Amino acid sequence: MINDIKSEAESRMKKCVEALGHTFAKIRTGRAHPSLLETIRVDYYGSETPLSQLANITVEDARTLAVTPWDRQSVPAVEKAIMKSDLGLNPSTAGQVIRIPMPPLTEETRKGYTRQAKQDAEGARVAVRNVRRDAIAQLKDLVKEKLISEDEDRRAQDDIQKLTDRFIAEVDKLLAAKEEDLMAF
Repeated sequence: MINDIKSEAESRMKKCVEALGHTFAKIRTGRAHPSLLETIRVDYYGSETPLSQLANITVEDARTLAVTPWDRQSVPAVEKAIMKSDLGLNPSTAGQVIRIPMPPLTEETRKGYTRQAKQDAEGARVAVRNVRRDAIAQLKDLVKEKLISEDEDRRAQDDIQKLTDRFIAEVDKLLAAKEEDLMAF
């Protein structure tokens, strides 16, 4: 029972850290990366379709993304969707290839993205702590029902706290790497 609670808590904490990684991938840095365009949806024959399902997204160089739609008729729709996105990108079309230059980030924009990254990291820390709280509540219920002793409860709580500390350290490491990436010129 105790091991089930610990393993469930660990998997939930791991998901919190993975979700933070996905969130960080969407924060634009000065470098071109295909994950920047993951959130873009294109109006393709009347339905909102993710860009990744309509086109091949590649990195041409450090500051340029190339989007090659598989259907020639969708090129204008893809270009329009990229322009309408809140990423501040201006695509240019050359035949069937849409090139997206990444404008350099200003100091103010970098600080704004860093602030956003810190907020996202704090949200992940809170989520990890909530998992800890849930696991400890489950342990308390087991003690009340006299299914485990108070000594077992104390040891399990210590193990869950160690898990929490480990995952919060991972969140801090991800945040430090993202901040370094954002502030690099």
